[in-house]
Amino acid sequence: MKFRSIISGKQVPILGFGTWRLGGTMHPDTSQDSRIIAVLQAAIDMGYTHIDTAEMYGGGHTEELVGQAIRDFRRDQVQIVTKVWHTNLRYHDVFHAFEGSTRRLGIEYIDFFAIHLPSAHIPLAETFRALNELVDRGLVHHLGVSNFTTEQLKMAQEYAKTPIAISQAPCSLYNRKFLKGGLLTHCQQNNILMAAYSPFERGDILENPVIEQIAHKYSATPAQVALNWISRQPSTMVYLMSLNLDHLKENLGALELEFLPEDIRLLDELEMPEEKLWPQ
Repeated sequence: MKFRSIISGKQVPILGFGTWRLGGTMHPDTSQDSRIIAVLQAAIDMGYTHIDTAEMYGGGHTEELVGQAIRDFRRDQVQIVTKVWHTNLRYHDVFHAFEGSTRRLGIEYIDFFAIHLPSAHIPLAETFRALNELVDRGLVHHLGVSNFTTEQLKMAQEYAKTPIAISQAPCSLYNRKFLKGGLLTHCQQNNILMAAYSPFERGDILENPVIEQIAHKYSATPAQVALNWISRQPSTMVYLMSLNLDHLKENLGALELEFLPEDIRLLDELEMPEEKLWPQ
């Protein structure tokens, strides 16, 4: 595993383990609990020591599964990111959300505590008053945001007493909205990690003929090509999720690939096929 250094000096793995849909979507699903815990533990052993979750995932059950998975590891061996839902951003609600997440995770502090979605009704100043207090008390080590535009991230920086460490956004070879909108450039200028999620676009990217051609040329997989393209951008990391241990091992190889300039250019110019465009 390779790492990025954030402003505090902490080393963050370039590939993180995302947990959306593990243990349910908006409501708990316990049907695969044993398998999920086993895969999470195996992933940590492989080097996926940065785990992203949220109070909303599985109605809180996903955090419980992560908590069970990390129980046998030293606390300093894993980095936990969890996110407070946009309806819980009032001052007192932030503390309540923090207490619920730490209880379900079975931990005393959170490495990265992030706002899951910006709220159109709750002022950021109120939310960060609570977040800043959690940092001051040593209960949260770093702050983050998710699904924030560049302008919203700038506003968050104004209210945060400590530097924003991570800004999560959907990003892939097809979805470059946040790249073109200046988010990555701003993150690079402010020593913020842009954490890309949904790197495979529901699998559509893995069937792209250009990506398949480049993968074949370098004896790689399409997934490795897609991950490499994102992770080679400065100040980026990628969240991925798989319950297939072979795929998790393969994905680690994405960080070792070196492409010729002409192949990088092909990837940079790649566009989503018209038939794959999502309805607006």
